[in-house]
Amino acid sequence: MIGISADFDPLHKGHVQLIEKGREIAEKTGEKLIVYLNKDYSANHAPFFTPYDAREKMALKAGADEIIPIEGLHYRLTLSYTVPIRIAMMIEDGVTDYVDAANVPPHFIKKEAEYFAKRGIFSGIPSNLPNRNVIRWFAVNEFFQGKYKRKMKFHIIPELTENDSKISGREIRKKIIENNLEIPEDVAKLLPETTIKILEKELKRGRAPGKRNLELIKDKMNRLSRADLLEIAYLNANLINSIIKWRPYHTENQIWATFRKAGYGPVLTRLAMSSMEMNVTRREVYDLIGHYEKKGWIPPDQERRKIIQRAWFISKSIKKGHTSKEAHKRFLKGHIPSEEPERSLNAGLSLRKFETRKLREGTKAKIYVKEDDVISCQIKDGMKIKSPLILPGAMATYLRLIIDSHFIPFNGRLIKKDESFRIQINIG
Repeated sequence: MIGISADFDPLHKGHVQLIEKGREIAEKTGEKLIVYLNKDYSANHAPFFTPYDAREKMALKAGADEIIPIEGLHYRLTLSYTVPIRIAMMIEDGVTDYVDAANVPPHFIKKEAEYFAKRGIFSGIPSNLPNRNVIRWFAVNEFFQGKYKRKMKFHIIPELTENDSKISGREIRKKIIENNLEIPEDVAKLLPETTIKILEKELKRGRAPGKRNLELIKDKMNRLSRADLLEIAYLNANLINSIIKWRPYHTENQIWATFRKAGYGPVLTRLAMSSMEMNVTRREVYDLIGHYEKKGWIPPDQERRKIIQRAWFISKSIKKGHTSKEAHKRFLKGHIPSEEPERSLNAGLSLRKFETRKLREGTKAKIYVKEDDVISCQIKDGMKIKSPLILPGAMATYLRLIIDSHFIPFNGRLIKKDESFRIQINIG
């Protein structure tokens, strides 16, 4: 089979060239041309402008033999996870040839990809690398040769340009919105006739553009506590404190500004917003990655245990005088901690006498980080009790790294030890 992985939102003439190349290979080999089409959210974690069934029709009209929907990934996982999953899926489906486009020569992509494939690291590809997502696909494909004893043959064609600029789906969508949801002439030149007809119908019917449920996102950002926000995937402590600080939220621009102030780039902002919109928890992401780990589809460096190991190693290294940056570099070079990371921590509490009389062993304790960066907990059992957590320095650093890991879950419960209450924190 010949494979293409795409959003096609909407399908433009650059995409037509991909399909034509795929058809050319398919006719030589007698194989089918299959498009793996993202269904619910785009590869960059945004809701689609064009509905799935319309994009499916566009792809079939352009020459694809079959469309396979990809769903449930792009509002839960980063590209460093979704790319290996999609490649493994395609290889196991029997895809032998893969078609993509780039604005750099294939030998450049191959050279850069080999560097990452040898290291088995696909989550830290620099953002300034041209066509870095094509490089990621190429690198992961090389990496999986070790597992499958085969790999897809990549066919990289030049990206189609208009006036020396790449044809951009984002620009096409933007211009249609700015033109009162009508396709302007300069955009129509970039679209095949079949796409224009299908898209015009969707625009007239009010099915395009698709939109986020901003009311739900604003409600969560305006209403949820720090502890409740921390249960949502991809929200770290700095972002949550920024959310609390800049309440209330009325517009999408306010939301984006808050994420930006917390150091989130556009891609991570879209993923975090999608997680809020779809009620994605840390536990859900953690378990989903575990499901794909069992299949052997997650590169070892990105496995859950490795994320926890890294947090443990960095916390121990900081205690020895290293900076977190130095510790991270040492970990990447293979300095693995000799002991297994603690998966259960006991933290002390700062309680008043009348509060201790109200507490019961086994009560759930929700963990959060205060605006002054103190890790704390909130206990609700008849009354609300808040307390900072008392932990040794290295353990506090370890827990903070877990909190900021975006998807490693943790939970706390009251235990009684030596006649005093403590919080038992379980990680993973």
